[in-house]
Amino acid sequence: MTTESTDKDVGNQQLEIEAATFKRLLEHLDNHKDVQNIDLMNLASFCRNCLSKWYRAEAQARGLDIDYESAREIVYGMPYSQWKSKYQSEATAEQLQKFKEHSNS
Repeated sequence: MTTESTDKDVGNQQLEIEAATFKRLLEHLDNHKDVQNIDLMNLASFCRNCLSKWYRAEAQARGLDIDYESAREIVYGMPYSQWKSKYQSEATAEQLQKFKEHSNS
């Protein structure tokens, strides 16, 4: 086996691990639907919608034409409108204030 093919195998293995890790993150979020997007934004400055946008951007960078709603369905595991009506609660005044503070910083 050549060094080039070994490097390629390591690169492929790393890519597979990264993909599996992303899938686990999506599964984790799916198992914790009670964690609202605004909470994720307030704590970590990203949410499921951000993941959807990043997914779409990476797909498009590789020449795949995927729209935002399709990317959201991949991240949410269902159409966003369905997820929103089933699991999204109204943001509290405290959550909105914290979000506003983070957005302005």
